Amino acid sequence: MKRFFDSSALVKRYIPEIGTARVQSTLRATPRSDSYIAYITGPEIMAAFARRLRMGDITHADYNMATTAFERHFRRQYTRLHLSLAVVHTAMGLTRQHRLRGYDAVQLATALTLRDSLRKRGITDLTFVFADEDLCQAAAAEGLLTENPNHYP
Repeated sequence: MKRFFDSSALVKRYIPEIGTARVQSTLRATPRSDSYIAYITGPEIMAAFARRLRMGDITHADYNMATTAFERHFRRQYTRLHLSLAVVHTAMGLTRQHRLRGYDAVQLATALTLRDSLRKRGITDLTFVFADEDLCQAAAAEGLLTENPNHYP
């Protein structure tokens, strides 16, 4: 099965919280070629790590381990998807239809573009993995299969 991971879900691979075990087991079962992320996931996750460090949720050692592992995985373990003008326009439209933050709209638009591209090749087994309820509702309304690792503590 092909999976598109947004930042809210993928961060769980690196920082232990509800849903971490589910994300880790899902990634172990999903080959690199079937694990998709948007390029914007890089800065989103790094910002999440930095925020958690500033808030005192993680130590400097945890922060360093998480950033090092993510940077390595970002280069080698995910199929990264570019931000195109078509994705931007789709994201802009999604903000009119759903209650989404800007980057969440870009994540969803990237997943929808991927879904459409895969369908043209006869592939229909894409699941959108997220950990944000507004994004979940929007993705489901757009016809994506969804999985929220927060439902698997």
